[in-house]
Amino acid sequence: MKYDKNHALTQSEIPGLPPPRRGKVRDLYDLGDSLLLVATDRISAFDVIMPNGIPDKGRILNTLSMFWFDLLKWMPNHIITADVDQYPAALKCVKEDLRGRSMLVKKVSIVPFECIVRGYLTGSGYKEYQKSGTVNSEKLRAGYQNGSKLDVALFTPSTKADLGEHDMPVTHEEMAAKIGEKQTRELSDISLRCYSNAADYAAQNGIIIADTKFEFGVDTQGRFILADEVLTPDSSRFWPQESYAVGSNPPSLDKQFVRDWLDSIKFNHQPPAPVLPDDVVAKTREKYVEAFEKLTKKRFV
Repeated sequence: MKYDKNHALTQSEIPGLPPPRRGKVRDLYDLGDSLLLVATDRISAFDVIMPNGIPDKGRILNTLSMFWFDLLKWMPNHIITADVDQYPAALKCVKEDLRGRSMLVKKVSIVPFECIVRGYLTGSGYKEYQKSGTVNSEKLRAGYQNGSKLDVALFTPSTKADLGEHDMPVTHEEMAAKIGEKQTRELSDISLRCYSNAADYAAQNGIIIADTKFEFGVDTQGRFILADEVLTPDSSRFWPQESYAVGSNPPSLDKQFVRDWLDSIKFNHQPPAPVLPDDVVAKTREKYVEAFEKLTKKRFV
């Protein structure tokens, strides 16, 4: 295992296993009949991985995902277990490194689209709306401001880009042309229901989920199942209710803080990324912990 000077896990390695497939945050190990997902402490912004990590970030993402998988248990998911004491013997040598930051999952065929739901108008959606009055080419009424709650939540899918590339928005019709109208409609309905359930729960605990992205797989029975991470500060915008005001972006409990710092130093959104200063690392960790504790109602230790 490779840790940076702040003891953030930047790269996992498991003796006796082939090197994993590395994503922006997760390292994926093929165990034959199952997969091991390891949530490192890497952080990306603008689809670029930062050279240093955020301590404990992987544990927060992993544990929060498991919380949401349980809360959304009406929807099948890919989890076998996240209890390292039940992992195969080949993983015993790194059991403590994996504790709290990994999950053993079923092999599924991943849907090649990010299933994004927007409940509020902000970010790239608001920029498009300012230019053309649309989001993902869907016409919206006039009068929305930055941060406005949408009259109805929108399903706004995007491509699932390879590492180093950018996800691109797609219309319902474009997605249907690739995977079929019935499947696209089903994914839209499931995504909107997951978002609605999560947003209602979060609102009761002082957090607005402005938008989020889901990933789905298809299991051996041909069913859609929730996969990867769910409703984390990496895949969502979490806004504290007490600081929410239409017309501006509140200080969010997610990686927007890193994006804002990168923009403040005029980062060109292309690798190599600059090293995050210690104060940015500490503040980002603080935001992730706050999101975790508000949502789970548990202290992060």
